[in-house]
Amino acid sequence: MPGMNLTREEARIRAELLHVHSYDVELDLTGSDTVFSSRTTVRFSASAGSATFIDAVTSAVRSVNLNGTALDPAAVSDGVRIALEDLAEENTLVIDADALYMNTGEGLHRFVDPVDNEVYLYSQFEVPDSRRMFAVFEQPDLKATFAFTITAPEHWDVISNAPTPVPASAHQGAKTWAFAPTARISSYITALVAGPYKSVRSELRSSDGRVIPLGVFARASLMEHLDAENIFTLTRQGFEFFEEQFGTPYPFEKYDQLFVPEFNAGAMENAGAVTFLESYVFRSRPTDAMVERRAITILHELAHMWFGDLVTMRWWNDLWLNESFAEFMSTLAAVQNTEFTSSWTTFNILEKNWAYRQDQLPSTHPIKAEINDLEDVLVNFDGITYAKGASVLRQLVAWVGQEQFMAGVREYFAKHAWKNTELPDLMRELEAASGRDLGQWSRLWLETAGVNTLRAHLDTDGAGTITAFDIVQTAVDEHPVFRPHRLAVGFYDLDESGALVRVHREELDVAGPCTAVPALVGRKRPALVLVNDDDLAYTKIRLDPVSLATATEHLKDFADSLPRTLVWSAAWDAVRDAETGARSYIELVLKNIGHESDSTVIMVLLRQLNTALDFYVAREHAPAARLAAAEKLWELAREAGAGSDAQLQFTGAFANLAHTESQLDAVAALLSGDGVLEGLAVDADLRWDLVVSLAAGGRADVPAIEAELARDATSTGQLAAQTARAAIPTPDAKRAAWDAVIAGKLSNLEQRAAIAGFNRVHDASLISAYADEYFDTARAVWESKSYEIAQQIVTGFYPAAQTSQATLASTDAFLAELGEDSPALHRLVIESRESVVRALAAQSADAHGSGA
Repeated sequence: MPGMNLTREEARIRAELLHVHSYDVELDLTGSDTVFSSRTTVRFSASAGSATFIDAVTSAVRSVNLNGTALDPAAVSDGVRIALEDLAEENTLVIDADALYMNTGEGLHRFVDPVDNEVYLYSQFEVPDSRRMFAVFEQPDLKATFAFTITAPEHWDVISNAPTPVPASAHQGAKTWAFAPTARISSYITALVAGPYKSVRSELRSSDGRVIPLGVFARASLMEHLDAENIFTLTRQGFEFFEEQFGTPYPFEKYDQLFVPEFNAGAMENAGAVTFLESYVFRSRPTDAMVERRAITILHELAHMWFGDLVTMRWWNDLWLNESFAEFMSTLAAVQNTEFTSSWTTFNILEKNWAYRQDQLPSTHPIKAEINDLEDVLVNFDGITYAKGASVLRQLVAWVGQEQFMAGVREYFAKHAWKNTELPDLMRELEAASGRDLGQWSRLWLETAGVNTLRAHLDTDGAGTITAFDIVQTAVDEHPVFRPHRLAVGFYDLDESGALVRVHREELDVAGPCTAVPALVGRKRPALVLVNDDDLAYTKIRLDPVSLATATEHLKDFADSLPRTLVWSAAWDAVRDAETGARSYIELVLKNIGHESDSTVIMVLLRQLNTALDFYVAREHAPAARLAAAEKLWELAREAGAGSDAQLQFTGAFANLAHTESQLDAVAALLSGDGVLEGLAVDADLRWDLVVSLAAGGRADVPAIEAELARDATSTGQLAAQTARAAIPTPDAKRAAWDAVIAGKLSNLEQRAAIAGFNRVHDASLISAYADEYFDTARAVWESKSYEIAQQIVTGFYPAAQTSQATLASTDAFLAELGEDSPALHRLVIESRESVVRALAAQSADAHGSGA
């Protein structure tokens, strides 16, 4: 991405020179299908006589006028930046340019709905892409007001950060919407969503008495599936919780939530105009896990209205705090003020497992990462920034107390509203509210990398009474740091009904290599000892031998979901660390998952099952393991309750693994209706799962896929067809998918779908020849495509399925040739390499029966 980077030092210098007052942005969206007119007027103060630049990614620059003087666009603009020299104390800059519509989910994304051929636009600016829509000083600490004036087709709706005004007539067939200026915000949270979107409206009353208009938007072809009332209910619950906890009323004038096509992430916290991916509009029956995920996402983005939008990080090194805070608060709000009261279970199995996985990569970094430029921050939207940071905040809340934590947060918002801050600004308020010195805590938790492991060591006498109880903490050699942990130890025994229930809980502080727990001495040894009960601490855990035996025998008998999930996580972690054979874990999953009640836990366990089968089982045992797993999943699907969430998930998991003739016959029967599972609705999305399964098994060719697409000619159907065509197990199908991606013929989600289909193979040798092509093209891909598109290809086409020393050797040769160039590309490749290293170790452990 030559020329597109921005360094922290450049941003620091520019922030010292400038104070930006306002932007007036005029866009005309009625012309070309590829470019739009963008005219920006910026008013700003500067050090007299100084020079700087403004960011503007353009197709063409027609004119640049600084303080009444016309500058030569050819001399001052390179298509990415516009140079500004001899600035006055007060400046007015006017730039008239053409900008490009994008199909990558970056900048101003343009999408045509295949159902009605209508055009839908939305903006996505985090981290550095508001410059793709208008000229801007693209960094979070140069806040300003933004006034957008948009000319668009008259039948469109146009939404931005400020309330939508009544449009005025423009040229024939068009109208102009002149939005009022926003409050002082950062450019990356400005927004434009435009097109014939449909909406449902409501309102709520803020804690300061204002009536806040609410809107939920989607494309016309999706509106019949939009459950707006559920979204409004969650929004009201979130408003109530956050306004009380933060002591600050909602800071903006309205709150719109917009479900937009071909969105890369889960959502984006544009001030007062949050965008979400369309998968959260449930056109088919969703799993309960997806419903909960949407709820958490809604609450996450709402929390950002305060933390991120009202008070904003000065530079991207505090991105972690922005995202971690929203991640922690969304789960806290879900547990304490919505129906999703078991969301800490979800947090453990989903978010913490992500964090532990990321924290054991060679690219791991402190939570407070050093962000030197935009490429650094783009690859730091990771499990450390989100999930580990949120986990550590939960640990901090356990340590200082929730009320003390929130008291500090309230003071933080009161002092820094509409400003930019750094981490010490928050820590000072938390120290003042809690009375604790957080300096050492911050150094150990935020400025070091890696995850510790905790285990209980206990001695008992002949009567089973505990005579000594210690918690042992270990650290890996690469990150030899012992951290303080506030945690609970749970004792579990079987009750009269056979349920495994907690009989004692001891909460304490743990620090150093070994912590004695005298309060537990003299108690009867329980059937199971659970370190980090309630999941307060960020740490891996291991069970002592007696507890492990109990857990293996009675995993299904836990009365509560969170302790059961902690045991699930410990078991999976041991497989990933090559301490336990993968086949033992697979047996544990298949014996117990049918009794699991939490939808997200089922979803994650099925993902982990697939990972174990694809990568961690010794290769000589893999075919038999895959066959047995598929058969067991089909049995579980048939035995699950009619219409249950588990039935839906087991059916999808079976279809994913089905590869024998009899298994594919069962899939085909479900699709045709000849085979029926009572209560299972084979709706549009499940039909596509079955079609992709048949395609990957060689039982659905292109005409069959096109016939299904004729039944479901929506954008979702087109993406599923893209995956199905790429999944066909022929050299021609794989070549077509590969070439289409590398040639850049696809939009962001079309590309993602093609990559998924390309990798959908029952025999990895079908795509083994592409390993050399990958290493031959990866650097060129990185340098020629936008970040999102390049990142998808670099990670999605990495030959991880070729789990061999040869893949490692090719990777090492590529990295050696890359050298110090493109550190972001280096990081993505070395993370992919680590997946092969871990797989080889796990396969060796499984071959030798570790833990079996």
